[in-house]
Amino acid sequence: MDTVYLTGENLNIMSKTIGPAMKERNPEPIKAMALEMDKADIDYIDINLGPARKNGEEMMQFVVKTVQEVTDKPLFLDTTNASAIEAGLQVYERKCDAKPVINSISCRPERMEMLMPVAKKYDAACVGLLMGVEGIPRDENERGMLCTEFMMKADEYGIEHDDIFLDPIVVPAPSQQIQVAGCTNFMMMFRDIAPGCRGTCGLSNISNGAPTHLRGIIDRTYMIIINSFGMSGAIMNFTDQKLIDLMRGKQPEIYDFVVSVFNGEEVDVASLDKEKQDYYKTVKIITGEILYSDSWLDL
Repeated sequence: MDTVYLTGENLNIMSKTIGPAMKERNPEPIKAMALEMDKADIDYIDINLGPARKNGEEMMQFVVKTVQEVTDKPLFLDTTNASAIEAGLQVYERKCDAKPVINSISCRPERMEMLMPVAKKYDAACVGLLMGVEGIPRDENERGMLCTEFMMKADEYGIEHDDIFLDPIVVPAPSQQIQVAGCTNFMMMFRDIAPGCRGTCGLSNISNGAPTHLRGIIDRTYMIIINSFGMSGAIMNFTDQKLIDLMRGKQPEIYDFVVSVFNGEEVDVASLDKEKQDYYKTVKIITGEILYSDSWLDL
């Protein structure tokens, strides 16, 4: 298993509690959430402000300062507002060896030219989002081309490969089941076409649209699959302790089982316990061998 860098996604402006606190500059709910994340076995905290068009610079600085009052964990700064990213880096206190991370820089030329100099100026790492001018790539080949473009541009700005996280864009299995393969197949090429780089992804995208009680097993199953091909990071729900345990090597029998099913090894399904049967069926959903429905675990 590759080392996994887990990033908590929960400090998000879309949250019913955190969003209003960000907008109202109320530090207490933000601190409370950051403290919970500080205690969890994760590596980074993502601060997601969304577009942050109005007063984004001031908001980012407020949230960065508030979070860093209670935790030394390194941060992902996540917004489409490039000036808010730089504002956050201006007040960022580096409290550990890990660098702050710009989340994200898409493969659009203007975005790379705007933010790569910022990453270099503030000695920040960055997420290379494999999305070009035509939007979400259709398959692994488009992802591969965008990956190459991003790495070449990063080389121009002197950004080292070990400061790059590449995000191949995970799509929802419930609504885009066929398209999931584009990300999976890209990860099969990842170690060869992106030497020295790390991977990360918005993991919860894979289960977006599924009922709440089913999202966890989809997330965990897909993370095992792509981690086996070199996906070394995930932006995820830090309260999913089962996912954390799997990625910390605490359930190797489940990890190995999911990988073996994905690789096509024969399985006597009837002999499996309920947990392994659920993972078996979920692998088949992710590979498209079973048509997605909200009742797939009951079939």
